[in-house]
Amino acid sequence: MQRPFLTLFFIALANALSAQPEIEKRLQTLLILAEDGSTVEFPEGTITLSNTLWLDAKKNITLRGAGQGKTVLSFKNQKQGAEGIKVTNAENIVLEQFTIEDSKGDLIKTQQVRGLTLQDITAQWTGKPKASNGSYALYPVQCQNVRIERCTAIGASDAGIYVGQSDSVWVTDCVAKWNVAGIEIENTTNAWVWKNKAYDNTGGILVFDLPDLPKKRGGHVKVHDNLVTRNNFRNFAPKGNIVGKVPPGTGVMILATQDVEVFNNKIWDNKTASTVIVSYFIAETPIKDKDYNPYPSRIFIHDNLYSMGKRMPTWKSKLGFIFWWKFGKKVPHILYDGIQNPDWLDANGRLKPGYEICIRNNENGSFANIRADKLGLFKGKISKNMKPYDCEF
Repeated sequence: MQRPFLTLFFIALANALSAQPEIEKRLQTLLILAEDGSTVEFPEGTITLSNTLWLDAKKNITLRGAGQGKTVLSFKNQKQGAEGIKVTNAENIVLEQFTIEDSKGDLIKTQQVRGLTLQDITAQWTGKPKASNGSYALYPVQCQNVRIERCTAIGASDAGIYVGQSDSVWVTDCVAKWNVAGIEIENTTNAWVWKNKAYDNTGGILVFDLPDLPKKRGGHVKVHDNLVTRNNFRNFAPKGNIVGKVPPGTGVMILATQDVEVFNNKIWDNKTASTVIVSYFIAETPIKDKDYNPYPSRIFIHDNLYSMGKRMPTWKSKLGFIFWWKFGKKVPHILYDGIQNPDWLDANGRLKPGYEICIRNNENGSFANIRADKLGLFKGKISKNMKPYDCEF
């Protein structure tokens, strides 16, 4: 059976499309009435919109533009709603081949979608990066079977590409720049992040588990064959956001999650810390979620290429200041906070099998355990001994 095509045409003048109320109404009506199996095509040109476009309770729908930079959905004058495009309670949805810009909140948010593809999309806030930009450019949450391919995310005040509380995720061949976090995988299981470029963000790639969320634990995340470089941009996250604690100059950060493998990446010129493995305690925020596990475990960092010139770590975060205080311009590439669950330690004080932190075969992969559990203000003896972490699983 042939899939129906619903193509929306506008009268174009100088390659710009009008923001008349009837045009928006027609477009939203088209999404409401689209039959399962339909393809909705946006024409070439700039479509200016003042309301969120919402697709709900649909199956097998494709929203397709004429190409990145050719079809532009602009929400610069948005009056109602927060998101640019919102997709909820849906199955097998494809969004592709357009640019979306300047929504009040998230540019594309998808929630409770089973089978989602975002491909060949540019999602950006134009102008200088600032705290009033929306949190996320591409934001699948509570989704299954997610593919994000050949997308570009720019200017998010939290994360450019953020996948939260989801399962079975691919993020590949994407570019994230001028965001606070370039790519963030949070409370998500079975995720592959590979062949991406994360540069000129505050932090390049983050893998977090956070408390007080319906999905308690993420894990089984592979981060490989990415270029993570020059993530030295100022942190412009709004106050109170956990990502606001990420020091400018962070390459890869792993926080309080499990079963994460980081390998075959090029992690270059991130001035504060190339790779950081930390517990949630480093956030200095009370934990009220009794089911939350704040410790990282089963982390394997191997076969990465590290490079960083003699640059000063940032002073604009506690972590960055600690690194500067202890290391000056010679910050080791791989840093571990050393905060461990006592129940996970054997008689020799090492992590038992099943809870290991493993580090090996990294080029220029210098290491330090900053022993934050004993650090106090700036007390405690930092260890650069990598032998306890020379393992694999």
